[in-house]
Amino acid sequence: MNVLVTGGAGCVGSHLVENLLAKGNKVLVIDNLATGRASNLPKDANLEFVEGSIVDRDMVLKVFDKFKPEVVIHAAAAYKDPNNWVEDTNTNALGTANVVQASKVQNVKRFIYFQTALCYGTKPIEQPVTITHPIRPDCSYAISKTAGEQYIFMSGLDAVSFRLANVVGPRNLSGPLPTFYMRLTQNKSLFVMDTRRDFIFVQDLCEVVMKAVDGHGKSGAYHVSSGGDFSIKELYEAVVDELGMPEKKQIEVRPRGPDDAFTILLDPSLTQQAFGWKTKTSLRDIVKAAVAWYKVNPIEQTFTHLKLPPDKTV
Repeated sequence: MNVLVTGGAGCVGSHLVENLLAKGNKVLVIDNLATGRASNLPKDANLEFVEGSIVDRDMVLKVFDKFKPEVVIHAAAAYKDPNNWVEDTNTNALGTANVVQASKVQNVKRFIYFQTALCYGTKPIEQPVTITHPIRPDCSYAISKTAGEQYIFMSGLDAVSFRLANVVGPRNLSGPLPTFYMRLTQNKSLFVMDTRRDFIFVQDLCEVVMKAVDGHGKSGAYHVSSGGDFSIKELYEAVVDELGMPEKKQIEVRPRGPDDAFTILLDPSLTQQAFGWKTKTSLRDIVKAAVAWYKVNPIEQTFTHLKLPPDKTV
């Protein structure tokens, strides 16, 4: 098939590109390289790369018209600055609207989206969070991503929205794992937040997405989650162990900020039933794979959608 991947040079997108190419698909990637890397993409005759922003409606329409995708995987998202509401809105809401409308013009058979678990807000009313939990985003990233999801479901496309736990692994540059690696290897100060997260290996995510590409699952929203969570301190300790730095084991634990959730533990039962899928990679193996990639791919910058006080930036 012809599969178009927005944000295909990022962590999730590039791993999906590799999976799609391995299945013999023709793939076109659109990415503005704001947080992705062109080097994440393989050299392959069946891969075409277009550097550009999905905010550019004319570009999006032209690329779709030329490539004529049968499946669209929409992984592009703005998240690098929690205070840049305009960029979040432009990319995550307007950009998604552009991609959705271009998909309708081309009669795309299946549209796959990635939504944040923060769509449920930082204080969910149940744990684990079921798929029927009220949608009540309370940060710019989640608000704009939720707007995008609503445009998708309003479109009438056969669409699957995967609401994600924290996806980590090789090429991941957002969140605590790459930050811990970068600061530990640069001998910089560190602290951890008093929070918990469900960490999903990027290849485990790819397995359920590929099932959706092949037509499994009805149109609707699904959780991608292991159903369990770990403290951020446990993640930090796993990175320390993998780096062989036992002297760094002691770490300050700080209370979370007002825009940070203690945990958002998603119930994956619907996804397990609909796709015959579940996660299988342990936290230790996730950290091992990520650290191995970081060692040969230097990290210059990491990103977070959370607001941090200026004097406590990590």
